[in-house]
Amino acid sequence: MTFLDHLEELRKRLLYAAVALGAAAVAGFFLAPRVIDLLTRPVPELVFLAPAEAFIVQLKVALVAGLFLASPVIFYQFWRFVRPALLPGEVKYLTAAVIVSSLLFAAGVAFAQLIVVPTAMRFLLSFQTAKLRAMLSISEYIGTVAAFLLACGVMFQLPVIMFFLTKLGVVTPRFLMKNQRAAIVLVFILAAILSPPDVFSQVLMAIPLLALFELSILASMLAAPRRQPAA
Repeated sequence: MTFLDHLEELRKRLLYAAVALGAAAVAGFFLAPRVIDLLTRPVPELVFLAPAEAFIVQLKVALVAGLFLASPVIFYQFWRFVRPALLPGEVKYLTAAVIVSSLLFAAGVAFAQLIVVPTAMRFLLSFQTAKLRAMLSISEYIGTVAAFLLACGVMFQLPVIMFFLTKLGVVTPRFLMKNQRAAIVLVFILAAILSPPDVFSQVLMAIPLLALFELSILASMLAAPRRQPAA
């Protein structure tokens, strides 16, 4: 494909993804009250500081819910755009990549909602004093939570990324296993930063991240080329 062909393909894939996101956001608008109730459970109460803020937040939540609902279509469009750069033997993995990417994204969002957001909010709200009370804006809170959800959803794509990086020869299973100890240390450092300063919360956050790294090693091993038998 020429450079202009790639641009045309990118425009088409972005258009399809935007249409899917728009349609899912419309459905997400009707689900927004339930989604807001789910996202705001880690905090006792929230306020809105402008007359239109609550309505704008509902639109933002509809977009976030639409992104989650449309994620399989978005991943499909992404991998269709990447397809021309893959070898014929690698194209057969695209369907599995779409399914696995969607499942991992959902797992990342669930991990953020169930573990990251509650622990982070408990830690941040622990700085309240008798004179310093938290008054959380619904807009700021939803923006923070949405960033956590998106970041964890993208982070959970690591096994799929490692699979194709191994196929392309960028990384090897041996390289990942050789640096496994360093990865474990980095995971616990990341867990210590994101979680409150107690061992239980740090371990609770580190275990899924360690499992994610082990899945990345497994994905890399599956993608590694098999050795040819000796003549």
